[in-house]
Amino acid sequence: MKIKEIINAVEKWAPAAYAEDFDNVGLLVGDAGREATGVLVALDTLEETVDEAVKNKCNLILSFHPIIFKGLKKITGKSYVERVVIKAIKNDIAIYAVHTALDNSFEGVNAGICDKLNLKNRQILVPKPKTIKKLVTFVPHENAGEVREALFEAGAGNIGNYDRCSFNAEGKGSFNGNESSNPAVGQKGKTHVEPETRIDMMFPKHLENKILNTLFKAHPYEEVAYEVDTLDNINQHIGIGMVGTLDNRVTEAEFIQNVKDKFHCGIVRHSRLKGKKIKTVAVLGGSGAFAIPNAIAAKADIYLTGDLKYHDFFQAENQIILADMGHYESERFTKDLLFAFLKENFPNFANVLSEKNTNPIQYS
Repeated sequence: MKIKEIINAVEKWAPAAYAEDFDNVGLLVGDAGREATGVLVALDTLEETVDEAVKNKCNLILSFHPIIFKGLKKITGKSYVERVVIKAIKNDIAIYAVHTALDNSFEGVNAGICDKLNLKNRQILVPKPKTIKKLVTFVPHENAGEVREALFEAGAGNIGNYDRCSFNAEGKGSFNGNESSNPAVGQKGKTHVEPETRIDMMFPKHLENKILNTLFKAHPYEEVAYEVDTLDNINQHIGIGMVGTLDNRVTEAEFIQNVKDKFHCGIVRHSRLKGKKIKTVAVLGGSGAFAIPNAIAAKADIYLTGDLKYHDFFQAENQIILADMGHYESERFTKDLLFAFLKENFPNFANVLSEKNTNPIQYS
C-alpha cells in the first residue's frame, strides 16, 4: 500500500480544504508515492517521535500538530524543528499533519472531547464560512436523470441530515455550433432549440473537482453549460468547537472534577463560579479564546478550552464560566482518535500508537 492511500483516507475524514488559513496541514516531509511500511500516530512530531517510528519500522508519522508551521529558510539543525526534518529525511520517514482540518471535522477533535464528557445534541460552535457551493447546469430532458444520479453518487446534493437534494426546472436551451463543433443534438451551423432541465445542487467545496469531472463525463454535450457559486449558507457539519448538553444537570464542582478525571488535568483554571448547575457545555480543543463570544451566544453554562490568558477570563462577565484545562490536555486524546480511525480503515496494517508524552509543560 502506498502512503498516499492512507493520506487519501484521512482526507476523506478531515479534508485539508477545511484547515484554517494560518495552518500548515498535509504532507510536510517525504514522498507519498512510497510503499508504506507502517504508521506511527502521534500528537506532536519531535526527534524522539522519529526515533520511535524508526524503532517500530514505520515510514509514515501521522501527527496532529504540524512540525513545520512557519517557513524554513535554512535547515542546519539549529532548532528542534530543523533537527526533526533532517532526521525524518535521513530515515526516509514521511510526516503528515492533520491539525485544524480535524478540528473542523464534525467527527474530529471536538467530537472526541464531547465523547469524553458524554455530551448529547451536538452542534458546531463556530461554523466555517463559505464551505458550501452550488452547481447549476442545463441537461437535455432525456439525460437529466442520468446526470443527476451521477452527481448524487459523486457527493452532490448533501444538505445537513439530507442527501440526494436537487432543484429541477424545465425550459428550452438554444445553441448554434460553428464548423469545428460536434453537437450531440442538432447540426453544426444551425441554431438548435432543445428541451432541457435546469439542475441546481449544493455540494461541499472540497468535492468541487470531483463534482465537475463527474458532470463533464456524464453530460452528453460537447460544451457543458454550468455555473458554480460559493454560498453564505451555514454549514451544520463543518467548523470548529462544539456545544452539547449533559443528560442531567451537575454542580460546577462536579463538572470540573469530571474534567480533571477524564482528561488527566493537573489543574483547571476557571473564571468565577456562578453557583448554578451545568447543563449546556461548549468545548474547543487547543487555543480557544477567540470563540468565547460564540460560547456565550450559544447560551452555554460553561466553555471548556485551553490557552486562556488573564484578560480573557474577564470576558465571562457573569454570563458563562470560562474553564481552561490546558492545551495539551484538551488534545491529548486526539492521537487515540486518529489511531482508532486507522484501525477501522486499515485493520490489517501496522498501525502504532506513540507512547511518548510530548507535553512541553510540567506541573509542580
